[in-house]
Amino acid sequence: MRIHILPSMNPDGFEISRVGKCSGTHGRYNANNTDLNRNFPEPFGGRFSPFEPETEAVIRWIHSEPFVLSASFHGGAVLTAYPYDNNNQGSTNYSRSPDDDVFKYLAKTYSFNHKTMYKGNLCKMKFLDGVTNGAKWYSIAGGMQDYNYVWGQCFEVTVELSCCKYPPAAQLPHFWDQNKASLIALLKQAHLGIKGRVLDQDNSPVSKAIVNVFGRKNLIPFQTSKLGEYYRLLVPGEYTLMVEAKGFKPMNKTVDVFDGTSSSSAVVSDFILTKLDESQQT
Repeated sequence: MRIHILPSMNPDGFEISRVGKCSGTHGRYNANNTDLNRNFPEPFGGRFSPFEPETEAVIRWIHSEPFVLSASFHGGAVLTAYPYDNNNQGSTNYSRSPDDDVFKYLAKTYSFNHKTMYKGNLCKMKFLDGVTNGAKWYSIAGGMQDYNYVWGQCFEVTVELSCCKYPPAAQLPHFWDQNKASLIALLKQAHLGIKGRVLDQDNSPVSKAIVNVFGRKNLIPFQTSKLGEYYRLLVPGEYTLMVEAKGFKPMNKTVDVFDGTSSSSAVVSDFILTKLDESQQT
């Protein structure tokens, strides 16, 4: 397992933030007065141009590795939120993603391993089990969470760590104690579901092959990496995977997925594709 850490996406805002200030927007924006968590491409329509340098750097980073699981840490509440953060129906409407069951599982994994988050009644707010769909809480356009999931093929949740947005550093040991077990439990979920490679009959990787899970219509289909790798977080159950690539015959396979987190390995299922005859290619 490789773990990547971004200490702060908004160093400009961090520099001007006021320690101990628990509410308000001071420190939220970068030096160009832009809210970076409203600056990503939006899957439900609309673009935010020009993108800020920080946004562009994070987008390049997202696409530099086949990331599987991500958590973005915020302040101002104590809960875990999951996609979608936006929809076409206005605010406070549940925006269900094709992988809603997986996201609920991930969010509850974090909240129930937290010392208090699972209670769902912190910061004068009420959230069942300490989790919420992002758009159900309040909708945002151009958020990193939805971008990472839709375009990055990475399951991201948003973890709100503290009722106070800018708590003093002296409280860090307390936050570590509150969140340590949750962080470790969430990391293990990178091994949830199924993974494998898509190869041709010469055992060469097939890149950009589309890997669909029957019944889950993602806005942008998941594709294999340049090494032919694919990763899909899935809760235990039986799934039919459908793989297709240009110049090859499509292939379906039904796979039993079990919880592989304890063994630190998702279920492995490779696909060997057969090339189409010249007469079959269009």
